[in-house]
Parts: sequence; structure tokens; C-alpha cells
Amino acid sequence: MAMPAPACFPAPQHLMSSSLRTSAFAKGLNTETAFDVLAVAKQLKAAGKDVIELQIGDSPFPTTKSALAAGKKAIDDGLTRYCPSLGLPAFREVIAETVKKEFHIPATVENVVVGPGAKVFEQFFCELFVEPGDDVLLFSPQFPTFEPNIARRGGVPYHVPLKQSNAFRPDLNDVEKFIKTAKKPKAIFFNFPHNPTGGVATLEDLKGIADLVRGRDIALFSDEPYCHMIWEGSHNSILAQPGMMEQCVGAYTFSKSYSMSGWRVGYAISSKPIVDMIGKMINTSLSCVPPINQTAAMNALLHDTAERDSVMQLFKLKVQKLVNALRTVEGLEVLMPEGTFYVFPNVAKICERLKIKSHGLAMYLLEGADDKKGVACLGGECFGTAGQGFLRFSCAEPDEKLLEAVEFLKVAITREDRVKKYLETHPKYKA
Repeated sequence: MAMPAPACFPAPQHLMSSSLRTSAFAKGLNTETAFDVLAVAKQLKAAGKDVIELQIGDSPFPTTKSALAAGKKAIDDGLTRYCPSLGLPAFREVIAETVKKEFHIPATVENVVVGPGAKVFEQFFCELFVEPGDDVLLFSPQFPTFEPNIARRGGVPYHVPLKQSNAFRPDLNDVEKFIKTAKKPKAIFFNFPHNPTGGVATLEDLKGIADLVRGRDIALFSDEPYCHMIWEGSHNSILAQPGMMEQCVGAYTFSKSYSMSGWRVGYAISSKPIVDMIGKMINTSLSCVPPINQTAAMNALLHDTAERDSVMQLFKLKVQKLVNALRTVEGLEVLMPEGTFYVFPNVAKICERLKIKSHGLAMYLLEGADDKKGVACLGGECFGTAGQGFLRFSCAEPDEKLLEAVEFLKVAITREDRVKKYLETHPKYKA
């Protein structure tokens, strides 16, 4: 006689209920479009198409040398066990000294928590401060994962535009209006140097915003992954302003500065009570960041500054080359970004002529402009409605590929018959 399956085993598929409901949040969750376009680009490349990939913010350079060597040694040394959820104490100490020296943030080891990159701290910040119905200020166009994390907590996005005419800097009047007119102003997402526009907040901007929020029940998330990609001067952090450590969470990553995107190492800086609460969130969700990865990143901070700075100068040259090339495209307007390795040209006139949305133009360049070749980039509306009429190019390919992409763009926007054909099969991109 057959014994019944233990109750802990799942029921056979044909016996499982089909009425299982997912949450409204899960059903409405949006992803970072760069990864969606990346998947399309990889599929086309696998099918034999020559694709120049300028869609995702990854470094074309190798991980810095000391980080690589330390990561390999950490494996050999057996650093393969759990470690404290807040991060390795020695690593946290090095981080504190680094941000104090580089950005004048008055941090100690108690102000540092290590995470798997910077992105996860968006979620932890919202879990810390945002309740259902709370208003959260977003400078738009904004990094696409900000809004899903606000939605996860039932918060209400409050969009204010960043304007090309103001070099994509934050407008203090918008912040003041948010504080005075939003129903429940509770948090601000701040992302400078700015992805996708390349705008940079000045020291005066930071002082002004700090003065507006200081002492109020308003928390600020300062997303600073491009802190070493400032093309004139050096990076300033709002956490260095008096009193801001108690109201801010600053997020940083090794992905850009040290070309460690796949290592997934970052950290956050804030007051000790906030850091301790984030540590609990890491404990209950991730346990810890692998000590191998932390050891590699710590050695990057200790030994790879010169290599990092040399690579940053290479990035600057790449950005300048791309901007200069784009300025030869008729109907396109572009600023030299003050930070990041993104270029954010205004293509509104081109889109109006071709009767296509800006992300439609981006997808046309990838899929429809040529049968054998394509360029992968992002339409500005992938970053919110204020991004309509723009494209975002990442400088994540060799210099000759950047110039080749611009020449391809010049020809592609003259092929009106192919644009028309593409829109017939992709009507959602019609303007």
C-alpha cells in the first residue's frame, strides 16, 4: 500500500489552486528599463546583429588591481562564512576615514553600514521613513527604481522637473513649495551627480536645501554613486552640511569608481540610530554582504586611488568625445554633463519631425533602423515624464564605438521610410 506524501511536500501541479492572488504592488512593479533594453540588445547580438551598447551604466574598464588581488586572496584564505550584518569592522573603519577625507563627512565607524551595492538602500530608506500617504519629492527625470520603492511603502511621489535651461540643477523654490504645499511632506530623493542628466548640485544648492529641511520631520536620501565623476572641481555631499547626518542617508557604490558592478558592494552613511536600524534590515533580509567582496572593496579604497582617478579621467575624455560628436547631429541639442558618464541630448525636434516618442526613437535605433546593425540607448521617458524628448547614452563602449554610434544615428534619422515601417509594427511609440 502506497504511503501518502508528507504534508510538507507541495501538492502536484494539477491539484494546486489557480486562484492564488498576487499583491497590487507586485502586479504594478516596474523595472529599471536599462536592463530590459539590455536583454533585447543581447538577444539581437546572439542572433548576429552588430549592436553598440550604450544603454546601461556599466564600466568598460576592469576592476581595479588591488581589489582583484584581494578578492582572490580572500577566497584562498577561506573568508567564506557569515560576517556582521553591518559589515566587516575594518572595512567600515576604512570607509569612515575615506568619506571624512574626500567629502568632509564627519563619519566614524558607527555611521557606516555595508550593503550589496547602493540600490538596496533606497528600499531600506523608504522602510525607515515612509508611511502610506506620505509625500516624497523626486527630481524628475529620476532614477527609475526610486518610484517603485516609494510605492512599496504606499508613499506618494511628488515630481518636480529638472530643466536643461538650468543645467539640470535642483531648484530650491521647488523644495520650498514641496515643504509648504504637499499634504504630508516626509522625504526627498536626491541624486547628484544626476542620473540620467549629468547635472550636478552646487555647494550653494546643498546649503540651501539643508537649510530648508534642517529640523523638520523630512528625511533625505542622497544617492551618490557618481561621487568621483565630477568633471570640474570635486564632489560635495549634503551629509557634510551641519545636522544633515541626523536627517540623511547617503548611498555609495564601488560599481562606477572601481569598476566593481558585478561584485555588488556599496555602503550607506547616516547617524548611528539610523545605521543600526538598517543593519537590522540587512540582518532580516540579506544576512550580510559576502566578506570576500568586502575585502576586495576595502583594498580598492586603501590602494587603488591613483588607478581610480586615472580611469575617471578616461571617462571624462569619453564623455567629451561623445558630446562633441553629438553636436554635429542636425536637430539635436546637448549639454556637456558636469558629472556622471551619461550624455542626455535633447532630441525633441527630431522626434517631432519623425512623429515618434523619444523611447520609440531609442528602440528604433536598436531594432528598426538597420537589419544588421543597431545602437542601444534609452529614451528619456524611461526616467519619468520630464525626460520626454531626450535620449540617454552611456559611455560604456570603446571610444571608436561611441563615434560609430553617432554616425549611425545621423543616418538612421534620415530613413523616414524605416521609421514609418517601425511605427506600423510598434504603434505604442507613435507621438
